[in-house]
Amino acid sequence: MTIRKLREELRRGKTIYDLPLRVTFYARVSTEKPEQQGSLEHQIQYYTDFICKNPNWSYVPGYTDEGISGTSTRKRENFLRMISDAHDGRFDFIITKEISRFSRSTLDSILYTQELLDAGVGVFFQNDNINTLDTDSEFRLVVMAGVAQDEVRKLSERLKFGFRQSIRNGHVLGNDRIWGYDKKDCKLTVIPEQAEAVRLIFELYAAGNCGIRKIAHELTLRGYTSLRGNDFNPLTIRNILMNPKYKGWYCGGKTRSLDYRTKKNETLDESEWIMYPDPQIPAIVSEKLWDRANAILRERRNHAKAKEAGYRKQYPYSGKILCEKHGLSFHRQAFRTKSGQTEYWRCRAYRQGGKESCPLPSVRTREINLVLAELFQTTVKHKEEIIRLVLAGLADAERRTEPAPQLQRIRSQIEQLHRKKDKLLELSTEGALSTQEFQERNERFNKQLTFLEQQLPVILQSQNDPPCTDLALLEKALWDELNFTNGISPEIVSVIADSIVVLEESSAQELHLKIRLRSGKTIFVTFDRRTMGFSCASS
Repeated sequence: MTIRKLREELRRGKTIYDLPLRVTFYARVSTEKPEQQGSLEHQIQYYTDFICKNPNWSYVPGYTDEGISGTSTRKRENFLRMISDAHDGRFDFIITKEISRFSRSTLDSILYTQELLDAGVGVFFQNDNINTLDTDSEFRLVVMAGVAQDEVRKLSERLKFGFRQSIRNGHVLGNDRIWGYDKKDCKLTVIPEQAEAVRLIFELYAAGNCGIRKIAHELTLRGYTSLRGNDFNPLTIRNILMNPKYKGWYCGGKTRSLDYRTKKNETLDESEWIMYPDPQIPAIVSEKLWDRANAILRERRNHAKAKEAGYRKQYPYSGKILCEKHGLSFHRQAFRTKSGQTEYWRCRAYRQGGKESCPLPSVRTREINLVLAELFQTTVKHKEEIIRLVLAGLADAERRTEPAPQLQRIRSQIEQLHRKKDKLLELSTEGALSTQEFQERNERFNKQLTFLEQQLPVILQSQNDPPCTDLALLEKALWDELNFTNGISPEIVSVIADSIVVLEESSAQELHLKIRLRSGKTIFVTFDRRTMGFSCASS
């Protein structure tokens, strides 16, 4: 029975209980605690009995998700399977507890209920008394889903406020397992045996003769092991060197929330972190030793970045394949087979510390080519838009020498310096900085501002320089590539694709990828390595 006919029956005075429907249910709990698991079992029993006791309804086994937040639907496998089954016509009606069971995002709730209606399936949100078969349900759904979404926002704000208050009260938040410290009741105390290893790490690195891998080997020779009883890996040592707690400093504000609904965070530049000496944190090394070690670390890191910038020009996917777990790029590797060379990509953390550092599988270039080639065939409709984006991508090198990006970069640096001055003033008023230290830092920022502001007029004068790229020739070549007659070349695909994130749920048998196109569209792909087939969903 179609949605139109069902609504006609309801207008004639019938209720949903009078209609011959194939009915299923959806239940979800957002934690994996035992009491919540009991709640899920009760929901399943309740809805099974509720549906089966109605003589006009046919029971269809329900769908459940455990231990997953309602803020986003991306990782709720059974919810997404229910949506897919709805399109296959396996049931007519879904019963669920409330709107927040579907999603606390207004947009998600409305989009999915509309998608289900398009598939000929209605939804009954029992506690909210909203039946999407009713013609006025959409307005009520917007109101109720908006309330649910606002609850998430308020909870996010309350958590942030609580964190700030805890820090002001001298409580150390964050990781409970910090090498060298014992953390109890948000207070840190030094573990002497582990502190010896921390001092050894800083002393060896600050001497300038040892790299991180050599230090890891030296720790193993001296009998030191990680918290898990394994050999130290380079990533752990790097994190120890970069942690200001070891010199007795508080460090916070490393990330900024972009969206409380998706829980996406932006990692801030180190210059924007909030750092100051904290008497509540016992120092293991001196400030002088910590600063010397980190100066060497920065110098070596900048040198490595310069080398990587040259490396990225060699291969189409360099710098585009990223690890969700660590935020690091995948590095290219290759091995020889009878049929030739096979190219694949591994997380940088894996290459530094093995599977213990990053359990995510390697990704082969031919797998990415297969996914993207098929993906563009089915999802990209407007080739004119692609041409525009690809031309912009191929002109990146030229634009880097043009004045517009330089102007934007300098203005961004000026804005960043003003923010630093504001934070400096805030720290000074709270007593975290002495007057002399405030004056020294403020004067240094002022000199940097003066230098940058003097460069602006020079760049503005050269802004009208004409481009030298033959855009017509480039456009013709791109149209040839986008005919897809000889497949899609990795070079063109990599320019169209902004990033390819390998998600944490990936395994040796199945890759889960988040592909972001230069157009701004994001596509989630599940790739079965056994069948070389895949499915995708847009967000």
